[in-house]
Amino acid sequence: MRPYELTLADAAAAIRAGELSPVELTDSVLERAEAAEGRLHAFVSVRADEARASAARAAREIAAGRTRGPLHGIPMGIKDVIDVKGQPTTASSSVRADHIADADSTVATRLADAGAVLLGKTHTHEFAYGLTTPQTRNAWDADRVAGGSSGGSAVAVAAGGATFALGTDTGGSIRVPAALNGVVGLKPTYGLVPSDGVTSLSWSLDHVGPVTRTVQDAALVLAALTGDDPRGPVGATVPHQGHSSYHEGDLTGLRVGVPRNYYFDRVAPDVESAVRDAIDRLRDLGAELVDVEIPMTRYVQAVQWGLMVPEATSYHERTLRATPELYAPDVRVLLEAGELLLAGDYLRAQRARTLMRRAWTRMLEAVDVLAAPTVPLTAVPAGQQSVRWADGSEESVSDSYVRLSAPANITGSPALTVPVGQDRAGLPVGMQLIGRPLGERTVLRVGRAYEATRADAGRLAPDAGTPWAAESTPPEAPRSPTLPTLRS
Repeated sequence: MRPYELTLADAAAAIRAGELSPVELTDSVLERAEAAEGRLHAFVSVRADEARASAARAAREIAAGRTRGPLHGIPMGIKDVIDVKGQPTTASSSVRADHIADADSTVATRLADAGAVLLGKTHTHEFAYGLTTPQTRNAWDADRVAGGSSGGSAVAVAAGGATFALGTDTGGSIRVPAALNGVVGLKPTYGLVPSDGVTSLSWSLDHVGPVTRTVQDAALVLAALTGDDPRGPVGATVPHQGHSSYHEGDLTGLRVGVPRNYYFDRVAPDVESAVRDAIDRLRDLGAELVDVEIPMTRYVQAVQWGLMVPEATSYHERTLRATPELYAPDVRVLLEAGELLLAGDYLRAQRARTLMRRAWTRMLEAVDVLAAPTVPLTAVPAGQQSVRWADGSEESVSDSYVRLSAPANITGSPALTVPVGQDRAGLPVGMQLIGRPLGERTVLRVGRAYEATRADAGRLAPDAGTPWAAESTPPEAPRSPTLPTLRS
């Protein structure tokens, strides 16, 4: 096995045992990233020399007995909305072409303190405002979308061009691309991971979290990212939780909620079949399956867009008026639409979110975790704008991808996506596990227990299948979704 094929946990164990050096690992991952980049476009920039210097420093520290933990010497990518001092934070936008971060974000500081090796910045849908990341290609089939907005992070990890990566999730932007590329993505509880130094899309919905090859790897990264942070929405009430420690295998006594509405509505048959098979495996591991009714489903998309659109427009107010021509058309139209929303609409969305959070709290009293599809369909061909369902209804691709992921952003609940197989075209399917606020340990425990039943857990996207075009060009930017309305 080549070093870039190792999961984070396996690479860390090999480094700890003296069987692999951070330099060897970083060189291997950089070589893999370079080989795939011309086809996949996962990275905005790769700083190979700086990465090799950081890996060499980690090797010296480890040799001297100054090991910082499991992330020490592990190569990573960071989504290009997260500040790293002295490096550009472009948000994959011409608007930010000349922006250089003057300080590290807290998450960048924590990963540096853990000894992780930064390879470079990964692509995002412009300003994280989209579900496809049009400049990046799917790691399993380069004729299909990568998912977004953390598409570059998910593709880099799935292709072996980064051992792990950071993304952000406002309406599913970690989980959607992770599911479409067959990797693990974790959106932690709102406020658990600090977001200072991160370009905001919608401050009341934004989350920062890891993209990894396995659930075990996600737990290791989360442990490095969490801790007391009085500046965050959760504040100093959240101690370091030791997320890398949980029981494996046996789920006896744990209650898994299976939605009887919403999450399996308008879902591709292959996706539903793979997820229901995965849920059956959880039962075989000892979990009790409990039917649950998802509350207030008719308001989900209206609340999501009712919060996100005005908050995003407020953030971009100055640059939207000064240089509107620098924005991609799909992002610009959403930002301009936000200027037309009334304060009353925003307040109705806020009130509806409060009611939804309370309803979800009551629902989750009966179960420990929900299990459902992450997205209702696998990666669509690049440029496809809409989906027609078996009932004759039509839905934009963006609305389809955000529909099942948005509730966890609205409620702030932790949500994990885990690969559970492929559809008939060989494209990955993801199962989403949603827990109670600050219930990361339970969510990770269930995800890890399921993952341990799969022989293919942690594998990279295969080079087989639809050939990658050697000189591929990014697909067209998608049209903006139709904004739902929220009425009192």
